[in-house]
Amino acid sequence: MIAKISSGKSTAGLIRYLYDTKKAKDHTDPHLVASWDSFAPDPGRTDDFDAAKKQLVADLDLHVKQARRLGRAPEQHVWHCSIRAAETDRLLSDDDWADIARRIVTATGIAPTDDPDACRWVAVRHAPDHIHIAATKVRADLRTARHWNDYLTADRELATIEREYGLHQVVRGDRTAAKRPTRAEQEKATRSGQTRTARERLRTMVRTATAAATSTEEFLHLLQHTDSVLVDIKHFPSGDVRGYTVALADDTNQNGEPVWYSGSTLAPDLSLPQIRRRLDATDQQQPEPRRTSPWHQATAATERIPHHLEHQDDPAAQAHLAAFGEALDALPLLAPQGVRFPLRRAAEEFERATRSRIQADHQHARALRGAVRAMVREPVPRNGALLAMFLDTAILAVIAAARWHQRRHHDQQVAAAHRTLLHLQTAYDQTAPQPLAALAQRRPPQHVVERHILLIHQAIPEYAEQILEDPAFDALAAVLADAKTSGHDPKQLLQQAADQRALHDARHPVRVLTWRVQRLSARPAPSARARAAQARSTTYRPGESVPTATAAAVSPPQPSRSRRR
Repeated sequence: MIAKISSGKSTAGLIRYLYDTKKAKDHTDPHLVASWDSFAPDPGRTDDFDAAKKQLVADLDLHVKQARRLGRAPEQHVWHCSIRAAETDRLLSDDDWADIARRIVTATGIAPTDDPDACRWVAVRHAPDHIHIAATKVRADLRTARHWNDYLTADRELATIEREYGLHQVVRGDRTAAKRPTRAEQEKATRSGQTRTARERLRTMVRTATAAATSTEEFLHLLQHTDSVLVDIKHFPSGDVRGYTVALADDTNQNGEPVWYSGSTLAPDLSLPQIRRRLDATDQQQPEPRRTSPWHQATAATERIPHHLEHQDDPAAQAHLAAFGEALDALPLLAPQGVRFPLRRAAEEFERATRSRIQADHQHARALRGAVRAMVREPVPRNGALLAMFLDTAILAVIAAARWHQRRHHDQQVAAAHRTLLHLQTAYDQTAPQPLAALAQRRPPQHVVERHILLIHQAIPEYAEQILEDPAFDALAAVLADAKTSGHDPKQLLQQAADQRALHDARHPVRVLTWRVQRLSARPAPSARARAAQARSTTYRPGESVPTATAAAVSPPQPSRSRRR
């Protein structure tokens, strides 16, 4: 069930709307299901509708008029709460709705149980799936009702009602979500031919600038040089920056002036203090010369996110989720035009999963943040292999994020992670085929392929048949051959790839192995002495009578016939 609460000035206007059946076509058979004393006149169940409606308004406004004579009546004296059931819920009776209405006015402080001075209220049902509660906020003792945080208290009570009545349980948040666009903003965007409101467009631009910046100064500089974005920087008397507001050049009010938004009104984590805290936590030291691609570094850091979520404390885990959200924010800048839309949608959806009541310790996740900022500063790669490699790992990170939030009952964040997964999967499916096909064209000779088949059976026997039957096996064979040429041990790479990334939740284990082996083989090959030490560490374990690798080599499995050519 969902509640919507608002205030107003006219009791008569609200009652007129609730009983209207001409303008509002979905209003059918309006009638009272409950009231403050169970004796309120019901215009829907009388022959003289106008007289009953006038009497009902007068009864509701009685204490308001008394308080007004004393100068104590609030200007917004009407309290209006609509409660709607889900489409899948069973049809509730009038008695059910009456019970729900009484529980809501009690929970919100409008009419606490056994309070003789409580506010006057009525519950009107004019459609099968919802009711409206209309109340006046002045009590019989002429004090104004104490109904602070009424939306939260009503929402908590509705969650209990859903469980007790066996109704659909609505996904509820923790008040960390970004502010939703108002109806006026949505209608304005439609009139101007935009699919998103100005608030939503600005939120995306600010988040992208945050992901690319290394300091507060650079963040503001990037915003100021973003097309169609106006920036107003606020300063303390000392001259220090205290905040910022942004507007779109094409978004103006009725006077032709820009409509400004502060960072905190775009999203809770986009205020300048929050952005400064995140950027200051990023390592500001000059980076050492990189021996590997920042894409590889970002992929490796993303790959470790499930481990961090499983083994680190909550503030550290929350920091890794925030950093991963920044990586998704930056991806549309670095991707081909054809996949930017699903990547942008993935970033927008995962934004909800980056925030919770847990305060992030941003000293963590520096590796991913540093790699993302290095990616932004490099030329956009023409080969889609780097993007496909990162997306393959990002999918796993989102799955882990959904499980982490689920264990903590962060319902909205779980739903956001699931939506993100759909968009990332779409982007991956569009990106991966071309680089995989290019690798498959470099399939090594058959005798080399046969050796790789033996290695796969030895290194990961539980997935061997699934890998060998996959059409992408030729791509894996190609990267194994490349690794061998560059001085790596293909078997050790396979074992390392399988150990670092669980394959049980992968749709295509062969693709996971292909990207990982390709990334691992991009590192300098170990020396002969290092390879010998690695071989000893992997083939001998104390207490074993026969080394593992030797035992596997005694009776190697037969290669899959499907790959004999």
